[in-house]
Amino acid sequence: MSYILKNAKVLDDGGNFLKQDFLIEDGKIAKAAPQLEAGDHQVIDASGHLVSAGFVDVHVHLREPGGEHKETIETGTKAAARGGFTTIAAMPNTRPVPDHQEQMEKLIRRISQKASVRVLPYASITVRQAGKELTDFTALKTAGAFALTDDGVGVQEAGMMFEAMKRAAAANLSIAAHCEDNSLINRGAVHAGEFAEKHQLNGIPSVCESVHIARDILLAEAAGCHYHVCHISTKESVRTVRDAKRAGINVTAEVTPHHLLLCDEDIPGLDPNFKMNPPLRGKEDRDALLEGLLDGTIDLIATDHAPHTAEEKSEGIKLAPFGITGLETAFPLLYTHLVLPGKATLGQLLKWMTIRPAETFGLPYGTLSEGAPADLVMIDLAEERTIDPAGFLSKGKNTPFAGWSCSGWPVVTIAEGNIVFDERGVRT
Repeated sequence: MSYILKNAKVLDDGGNFLKQDFLIEDGKIAKAAPQLEAGDHQVIDASGHLVSAGFVDVHVHLREPGGEHKETIETGTKAAARGGFTTIAAMPNTRPVPDHQEQMEKLIRRISQKASVRVLPYASITVRQAGKELTDFTALKTAGAFALTDDGVGVQEAGMMFEAMKRAAAANLSIAAHCEDNSLINRGAVHAGEFAEKHQLNGIPSVCESVHIARDILLAEAAGCHYHVCHISTKESVRTVRDAKRAGINVTAEVTPHHLLLCDEDIPGLDPNFKMNPPLRGKEDRDALLEGLLDGTIDLIATDHAPHTAEEKSEGIKLAPFGITGLETAFPLLYTHLVLPGKATLGQLLKWMTIRPAETFGLPYGTLSEGAPADLVMIDLAEERTIDPAGFLSKGKNTPFAGWSCSGWPVVTIAEGNIVFDERGVRT
């Protein structure tokens, strides 16, 4: 399959819009130039639209196998495509957990049959994510594991994590960590702040995250491992990662759109759609996250897309599961509330969602270079819409952003040359 994407509006390194044509052949960007002759090729006209490399999300919960009532590989990747994502990394908190070679191979077969976009599966650090026995990292990598994490639970024993990091370094695998010291969680449902006090709820203190990050950073330094902090949420955590980077330790970090845009003061009563882990922190934490993103302490943005059923979320803020959806709304939310007010540039946002996550994990994606996979998203920056969860392609409708008005919506997504989301009716 070959065709030309013409009249694309791309952003150069200086923040200027340039016109660019792309020849797409055999799933790759065969040629990129200001003007390409169509010849016998079919033409897709991108006039008036920003064209970016497809977004890369290194933190997604697809739920399959075992949680298909919440999400499936099919519905989750359709949601990803609608949001402009062409590469996503799937967390291992499924049932069964991809904790040995056979399960990983089965998962990859499912992905190859059902996914609309590229899915990179994490393997678990420990068997059943129980924190008691390490998995076989080499065998899991051979089977196709992208990286290692026990996301959803922190590895509680320092000795276990240190051994994991040494083995991960030997296998050339990254360790991504959900950082939470269970002895400090306090059975909390929200951040330990004014909201928790007002509603007489147990609060999750900031230190339960930051103390785990500090421990793991020193272990990673000793082990020589690439250590990635998932969904960072506190000002103390940002400070700790900043100090580690200054010391030359191989640590990276991600932040979610919801932690960048919301704090616990924004929670409207006991609404479970504002319940996530880590929780929405204080205003100072939210400000520190944006500062850390802008100064390079935080490397990238990831959604932590975590769909749940309406029934599960209706159980109330104390009992409802943690997590919100994020794939279909990430770019419009961030473009509208970071770029348009001048808090960040469009170029910065695109880098945080494309090349930075790819570079962090050594992936050949997130770029519009010739020879790269033809992963592209066409975005209407002027289109303004109201977020309506009822229209989500994800099974999960659990979002705190319902009713928010946003600009900057993906209208066409191309993954490895194939149109996987099409709002304009174009065809190849």
